[in-house]
Amino acid sequence: MLNLLFILEDTINNRLLAAPRQWLAELGAPSRIRVLIIIGALLLSVVVPFKASSRQLILAMLLLAGIGGALVLLRWPPLGLLLLVVVALIVPSPPMPGGLNVAVLFLIGLLGLWLLDMLFGSRKGEWIQSRTTLPLLVFIGVTLLSFGVGQLPWFNFAHPAPMDAQLGGLSIFILAAGIFLLTAHQIQDLRWLQWLVWLYLALTSLHLLTWFLPRLGRLLPDNLFAPGTANNSLFWVWLLSLALSQAAFNRDLHIGWRTALGILAAATLYKGVFLNSDWKSGYLPLLVSAAAIIGARSWRAALSLAVLSAAPAMYIASEAIATDEYSYATRMDAWIIMFKIIKVNPILGFGPANYYWYTPLFPIRGWAVEFNSHNQYVDMIAQVGLLGMACFLWFSGEVAWLGWKLKDSVPSGFARAYVYGALGGLAGTLAAGTLADWILPFTYNIGLTGFRASMLGWMFLGGLVSVEQIMKDEGGSGRRKDEG
Repeated sequence: MLNLLFILEDTINNRLLAAPRQWLAELGAPSRIRVLIIIGALLLSVVVPFKASSRQLILAMLLLAGIGGALVLLRWPPLGLLLLVVVALIVPSPPMPGGLNVAVLFLIGLLGLWLLDMLFGSRKGEWIQSRTTLPLLVFIGVTLLSFGVGQLPWFNFAHPAPMDAQLGGLSIFILAAGIFLLTAHQIQDLRWLQWLVWLYLALTSLHLLTWFLPRLGRLLPDNLFAPGTANNSLFWVWLLSLALSQAAFNRDLHIGWRTALGILAAATLYKGVFLNSDWKSGYLPLLVSAAAIIGARSWRAALSLAVLSAAPAMYIASEAIATDEYSYATRMDAWIIMFKIIKVNPILGFGPANYYWYTPLFPIRGWAVEFNSHNQYVDMIAQVGLLGMACFLWFSGEVAWLGWKLKDSVPSGFARAYVYGALGGLAGTLAAGTLADWILPFTYNIGLTGFRASMLGWMFLGGLVSVEQIMKDEGGSGRRKDEG
């Protein structure tokens, strides 16, 4: 009997299972992952109908759809970034704690798939060589250190923010860096970058058209854009920067499309400066973006622009303060108090979200209330300290230097126009940070809701690194080697 069992085991192992084992061994790691996912999905589809309730069946169908989507995105990773633009701008989100939304969850999923591919798949161990990545990684390292330091009792009569708020703030820092790196690694063909730009311009221009063509607005669904998107300064900064740069520098485009993009850029400026002039974050960063694009094109144009715009700039600045004097005065009061808090631990700060809970210890205009600084850079020092701020400035400088080097070395057409647009977008983004926490939204102000639009700004900056890698790997052919 024992011999019979041994014979049976040997037959199963060496004959029945030998071929499948050999086939799996010959497959690469990504193929094995896909095969296992498919087998699991098939088994799930067979078992669930017999065992599950109707609610469980719906969840199982959603899980199968998610598995299918994951397989598609593993095959065409840039497609996930295109979907992210749509999800971030348009797809509504059910109420979730702390402003969590579907766009953030989708981004987390994309990052998870990318890391899976980096660890086990076709991109195993692949890491781009760019000077922009080191300061960004150091910045995230400092943020994690600040998060740890934030658990210490810095003030006797106040406690830090709840852990969910701290984790929400930490996630914004990590996800911003994540989408920058995700874009830099996954966009390996200029055609995908073009699709990202055209999709973003097409969707954002819909919102602009409703300002000038109210009848068109009646044809579109109510609240077409998700909360936190069209009222985010970076939404408009990147609309203007990408439209203006493509209109001015993309000579491969038909003159009709260039004219349409020029009109779009002009309409964006007109809307910000004249139709919505009471919103400083809606027009000041736009003017900085446009000036940066013009100035980067020619030093003569930059000099002329500086001379001609000096008086208007002083007038605009004085008017901005005069028309909102109370806001300006209270912000100055808030910053003075913020620096009193910051000096307790200036190197690493107090970790994400925590300083908000310390502000009542320092009454503002006689009121012991919680408040935030309404300034990205003061916020950043309070959360991740001077060390974190230094890393962010280092990163921003490397991105600016990369764009400056690329602007004259990339081929004319879309790539060169994109570089100019990225430089303008970076300048406008940094300017927007002086008015509010648009770049890395603060948990208790713009938060994860507003991060829906902020993340796309980080994505387009990551596209600048993609252009660098494409030009480096293929000498300007518009495609990396492994996209052959």
